[in-house]
Amino acid sequence: MVFFKDLSSFVDIGTISIKWYAILILTGAFVAYWLSVRNLKKLAYSTSLVDDLFFGSLLSGIVGARLWYVLFYDLSTYIADPISILMTWQGGMAIQGGLLLGAAFAYWFLKRKKLSFLRFADAIVPNILVAQAIGRWGNFMNQEAYGKVVEESYYSLFPAFIKDNMFILGQFREPTFLYESILNIVGFVLIVYFLKRFSENKRGDLMWAYLMWYGISRFWVEGLRTDSLMFMGLRTAQLVSIAFIVLGLMGKLGVFQRFIKKEKPIILFDFDGTLADTEPLIIESMKMTIHTYRPDVVITREDEISFLGPTLTQILSRYLDEEDLPEAVETYRTNNKEIHPRLIKRMPNAFDVVHQLKAEGYKLGIVSSKKKDMVEYGMRLIGFTDEFDVIIGYDEVKEHKPSPEGILNACIALGVDHDNMLYIGDTSTDIHAANAAGIYSVAYLTHPERRDAIHQAKPNATIEHLSELLTLLKKDITWTNSTT
Repeated sequence: MVFFKDLSSFVDIGTISIKWYAILILTGAFVAYWLSVRNLKKLAYSTSLVDDLFFGSLLSGIVGARLWYVLFYDLSTYIADPISILMTWQGGMAIQGGLLLGAAFAYWFLKRKKLSFLRFADAIVPNILVAQAIGRWGNFMNQEAYGKVVEESYYSLFPAFIKDNMFILGQFREPTFLYESILNIVGFVLIVYFLKRFSENKRGDLMWAYLMWYGISRFWVEGLRTDSLMFMGLRTAQLVSIAFIVLGLMGKLGVFQRFIKKEKPIILFDFDGTLADTEPLIIESMKMTIHTYRPDVVITREDEISFLGPTLTQILSRYLDEEDLPEAVETYRTNNKEIHPRLIKRMPNAFDVVHQLKAEGYKLGIVSSKKKDMVEYGMRLIGFTDEFDVIIGYDEVKEHKPSPEGILNACIALGVDHDNMLYIGDTSTDIHAANAAGIYSVAYLTHPERRDAIHQAKPNATIEHLSELLTLLKKDITWTNSTT
């Protein structure tokens, strides 16, 4: 085993030579993969799904990058020696070809899974800039992707290892690989840390921004290179860069949206405190239950507010011994059902808003922290019948809010993905659940005591009356938590 036999080699093991070029390309791919997994986990997509997508795109990208280089570098030479096409460790990859074939695989894969290509592109594509920035150093190790001849003084402020390795064919060369590497990092920072965080983006905007930034920066850098791939006397990378810029600009301006059917988002509601005014019911039921086991407990208004949102076990565990909890939960349910008809009522405008949404063709659902049969019982008491397409209750999930499981189960029941959806709730727990599912969260502000906690949960929007939901839905935005 021999390390660093020459400048381009990392290690030689017998007859096998592992090049820096391969190490750096794979390192860049891994960093982009890690960033993408982190983003997509926040949107509640499984790691296994991301793995299948990413590694399929990576392999497709490697094939595309190599074929693009072979096609436009010296096709006749490769045809004469076909086995040399496989020798990627010697260099000779064209990133734009990789991007095209990698994107084609991703589109096919996501289309087959009935998932949004643009949503995944926003979460993944900007990270490719990091991979490209790292990969360009593979060109440096191979002494390729360089520019015109420069004087030795050009490198007076550069580290010695860069200066020494840019001495190519007996002359110092301009480090165009470095220009592009730096521009890629700058582009990543601008898109991910400024555009994404400080703009109200539509779906696909981060991908369009990538195409424009990379197209412009690559066009400029390619004009400085002396080893460009050519097609009919023109630099192929500049031609593709122009196409990237045009596509990115058209996408940003919404040209392609005219050809995409815009579907209405799925609308999910919490039940208690959102559709049904159950505050008096919950508080009275909880006080009756606690005093059955602990008549000495004094319940304050702060305690009463804390009853709204968490599960029964979470609330009762604050006051009762663990061995009493199962029986106390059943006692609460008995008390709650008994006084339901007397204390439950609709939230203001809930009936009218739900019926208008239904009339406009929206699919509606409920994800609640109470048992499904009690949700259905409460709905009948306040006049709702068949307005909702799905109801997910406490007894239908293993992990309760703020876990996103209930929301994701609602998607499964509806046969849709969670990439075009709103969840409306009145507690911070509801907002955390929506955010964990990567969907658009709407906080219904009904209690001054809960406002601070709700704002800290960072909802996408807040309303003080349910009728405001109808106005909100008229906005031309992406109904996810990924790009807003």
